[in-house]
Amino acid sequence: MQTQPDAEFGITDAKRILGEVFAPWVQDLDLSVERIEHAQPANAPDWQPGALLRMPFSERLCRNGGVVCGQALMALADTAMVIAILAANRGYRPMTTVDQTTHFMRAASSSDVLADARVVRLGRTISFGRVTLLSAFDNKPVAIVSSAFAMLPG
Repeated sequence: MQTQPDAEFGITDAKRILGEVFAPWVQDLDLSVERIEHAQPANAPDWQPGALLRMPFSERLCRNGGVVCGQALMALADTAMVIAILAANRGYRPMTTVDQTTHFMRAASSSDVLADARVVRLGRTISFGRVTLLSAFDNKPVAIVSSAFAMLPG
């Protein structure tokens, strides 16, 4: 599944990759891509390419007490970062997670969760990113995630 490196990478491409590349259990999270950002806007010197994904609330993702489990949140962050790196790369490139550190800040309950993923450094062999997970109910942070991905040949 190769995409032209200089081609536009948009929401349609991201949805296709979500359906073709990720494991079935990740697809079961029913993630949606809300926004892709790969072109720097004028007058935005600190801008970073990225993506915004949404994980709809489901009781199936909750532990006792109706709190969305950390495993689901970490899978959302990891998936969002892959999509952000693909957007920055402007096309599909195989990669694998080599590090993910999650700092949970508060519980997410009875709300969709948004993942705002930003590429900190897009490299030839390794790329780095950060994801802010937010409650869609009040837009307050749920967790902050930093990660690194090895960029694979192919």
